Amino acid sequence: MSKYIIKTYGCQMNEHDSEILSYTLESMGYSKTTELKDADLIIYNTCAVRKNAENKVYGNLGWLKGDPHFKDKIICVCGCMMQSEEIRNYILKTFENVNIIFGTNNIDKLGEYIDEYKRTGKTVVDIKDQNSYTEKTFNAIRPYEFKSFVNITYGCNNFCTFCIVPYTRGRERSRLQKDIVDEVKYLTNDGVKEIMLLGQNVNSYGKALKDGTNFAGLLKELNSIRELKRIRFMTPHPRDITDEFLECYGELDRLMPQLHLPVQSGSDKVLKDMNRHYDTDKYYKIVEKARKIRPDISFSTDIIVGYPTETEEDFEDTLDLVKNVKFDTSFTFIFSPRPHTPAANLKPLPDEIVKDRFNRLTEIMNQIQYDNQIDTIGKNFEVLYESYDAKANTIEGRNEYGRLVVASGNKDDIGKIITTRINNINTFTSYGEQIE
Repeated sequence: MSKYIIKTYGCQMNEHDSEILSYTLESMGYSKTTELKDADLIIYNTCAVRKNAENKVYGNLGWLKGDPHFKDKIICVCGCMMQSEEIRNYILKTFENVNIIFGTNNIDKLGEYIDEYKRTGKTVVDIKDQNSYTEKTFNAIRPYEFKSFVNITYGCNNFCTFCIVPYTRGRERSRLQKDIVDEVKYLTNDGVKEIMLLGQNVNSYGKALKDGTNFAGLLKELNSIRELKRIRFMTPHPRDITDEFLECYGELDRLMPQLHLPVQSGSDKVLKDMNRHYDTDKYYKIVEKARKIRPDISFSTDIIVGYPTETEEDFEDTLDLVKNVKFDTSFTFIFSPRPHTPAANLKPLPDEIVKDRFNRLTEIMNQIQYDNQIDTIGKNFEVLYESYDAKANTIEGRNEYGRLVVASGNKDDIGKIITTRINNINTFTSYGEQIE
């Protein structure tokens, strides 16, 4: 039996695409391997959001090219990087060992591409600017039986000046609510307890359908599915947050009390330069309303440090916002210019300034994250355990708020939601014990 391996970079959308690709391959008779040297088919599912992810792909392709062991292997490159003609041409010119190239909008054609390459021996390249499968439900090989990704939108219409996603994923399209609900019902009947709804901007869900469907309505419909225990989602955009959506946190018992709300900057000037369509006043009001509805809600965010127009004063505004909101988690990134985006034409800030700001923000953020968790010691949380460490005899999972929790346990606890008392914490992890 032929073996395959998929190396995935980037967001949860890419992770789910790889799960779909795995199902296609296993339906064709391939079996999965975790060892690159054992694979007959190698897929790199790429991310174009930051330069570092691109460089990793180039490095891996170069390594495969230089090792004669991989000479007769089928090598595929797909995902966001492949939506760029410039990058495709560079790969075709530099890495003749790549046999199949396709993008984000035609993952359903992988089987056809493999058959064509085997039949002709010629490099297969196929790119689509827009997907045509919003009404299609994909089967996927889920790494966990008890939780699953569910796509609700594809693409993005926001065109933030720093972001390449609208160019790699196309314009925003929403799946029909009925199809989403049917998929979730199928998943829960198959043992899934937690779903993660996916979209570049989940709370603009339904706009393209023009039938009155919206994200709050979808959440309410999913909340009525009896077997479903937990609803999470990634990623919303502050410009499309509505009161109806925020009120869901007080009404829906399966909606986890966690809101990931990317702010990107605490400076109104920089937010305008980024084309974010909101200011800090609106952001603060969203936080205030959410906490009034659900006082224990956990906030996380994304922040870009070193946007080309960011001054020291702008950065200080970001620090002030972080201190005021007191995020439980922050994903902090150094600005990375992306091809064909407006921000790529701006003069970058000196590296030493950007690195200094990044370190200062990280230090403050880490302290806030730690301080936020101190009063959880001695309290009980409901944790969905996801993995088992045989050496330490511990289990690891996430509580209602998305916080990583480690406790003593055994392999049979995986997939269960268990009441856990917290005994100790650090910046990123809580440690506890199961409560009978």
